[in-house]
Amino acid sequence: MTSRIAFQGEPGAYSHQACHEARPAMEALPCPTFEDAIEAVRDGRADMAMLPVENSTYGRVADIHHLLPDSGLHIVDEAFVRVHINLLAVPGATLSDVKSAQSHTVLLGQCRDFLREYGIRGQVGADTAGSAKIIAERGDKTQAALASELAGEIYGLDVLARHIEDHDRNTTRFLLMSREADMTRRADHMMTSFVFRVRNIPAALYKAMGGFATNGVNMTKLESYMVGGSFTATQFYADVEGHPEDRNVQLALEELGYFTTNLHILGTYPADRARD
Repeated sequence: MTSRIAFQGEPGAYSHQACHEARPAMEALPCPTFEDAIEAVRDGRADMAMLPVENSTYGRVADIHHLLPDSGLHIVDEAFVRVHINLLAVPGATLSDVKSAQSHTVLLGQCRDFLREYGIRGQVGADTAGSAKIIAERGDKTQAALASELAGEIYGLDVLARHIEDHDRNTTRFLLMSREADMTRRADHMMTSFVFRVRNIPAALYKAMGGFATNGVNMTKLESYMVGGSFTATQFYADVEGHPEDRNVQLALEELGYFTTNLHILGTYPADRARD
C-alpha cells in the first residue's frame, strides 16, 4: 500500500511541489486547511503532513506556530523548497490584458515589485493552486493567478511571466510531521525544535537563553507569539542545532527548564542541506 503525505491546498500548490521533491515515493493528499492536513495524519488517512513554517521573503506562516504544539504530531524532517512565482492566465491572454492577479496573501507579498511595475492589482485567494483553478474556471483574460508552473499544467493555464518573485533566493521552509516521534540520531547534523513559556519573573527570557550561550548551542530561530487571547501569555518557538542527547544541548535544556512553566520538544530531525 502506497504511503501518503498530506498538504494544505489544491493540487499544484507549492506544498504539493514540496511533497514531490522531499518524498517522491509518497502519494500527495490535498487538504482544505492546515488543520485538515494535521487531522489526516492523526486519523491515519496519511502517514505524514507537509507544513510550511516560514518564507525567506515574507516571514513566518503564523497559523502553523499555533497549531504545532497541540497537533499531537512530531517533526521528523525539514525541507527547503525554492519558490518560483509565475503569472498564469487563460490561453490567449497577454500580459497587457491582465488587470488583477489572485493568490494566497503570502505569495502576493513576495512579488510586489512585479505587480506594481505592470499595474496589476493583487487579490487574496485561499491558496495558490486554488487561485489557478478559479482563474481557469472563469476564463477571463483580465484575471490571472500567481502560482507554480505545476499548477499551470494541471489547470491548463499559460505562463505569461516566469520567476517574478522579488528576491532571487525566495525559499519556503517546510516541516514534515508524523504521528510517531523519531528521536534517533540519523545524520551528523541534527536539529531540535521546541516550544516553551517562561516563568513570570524579571529577566526570565534572558536567563532562559543563557544556558544555550554558555553551553555553546547555536539557536537558529527564536520566535514569540501570544496564546489564549492574552497579552501576557507568550509562548516561544525555537530551533537549535544538535540532538537532545548531546551533552551541551542536554545541559542547555535543563537550564531552560528552571525558567519555564512549560517545555515541549516538537521533534529532532536531520538538518536540510539547504541550510549550508
